[in-house]
Amino acid sequence: MKTMKQEPITVIGEPLQVGDKALDFVAVNNSLKEVSFFANYKKHYTLISVVPSLDTAVCDLQTRTINERLSNYKDMDFITISNDLPFAQKRWCGAHGLDITTLSDHKLLDFAKKYGVLIEELRLLARAVFVLDHNRKVIYVEYLDEMSNHPNYDKLFEFLDKNI
Repeated sequence: MKTMKQEPITVIGEPLQVGDKALDFVAVNNSLKEVSFFANYKKHYTLISVVPSLDTAVCDLQTRTINERLSNYKDMDFITISNDLPFAQKRWCGAHGLDITTLSDHKLLDFAKKYGVLIEELRLLARAVFVLDHNRKVIYVEYLDEMSNHPNYDKLFEFLDKNI
């Protein structure tokens, strides 16, 4: 069962598994332009960090923690995606002095539906982390059951250190 602050939620979509082919998706960038994932992010690896809202403590820390640690991986795109409006994402990045890629799925919910992370009751994204290889194959995935919990950062970075 999936929960947010211990309250049951419904997450729509089929979860991806390690070995699955990641699907292309369209989301909105901070310039309010729709961008295709496959066309715009071409490094050898991609880490997609999914958060309900950057304006919450757990999402804020998740984004900053992963971003800080990823500076060691030069051939990796790092994307944080949420249903926050692009204006809010841009403001959050500016307030934290971060120049990172944030994408908003608020308009189309294309990512949410294809990656199995749409919280039906709240129209937010369920917390998850994906690592994709150059063939766009899922090589690491973590879907959280409780949205107020953090991903397992130790497990994520242990995986990256051994495999990237």
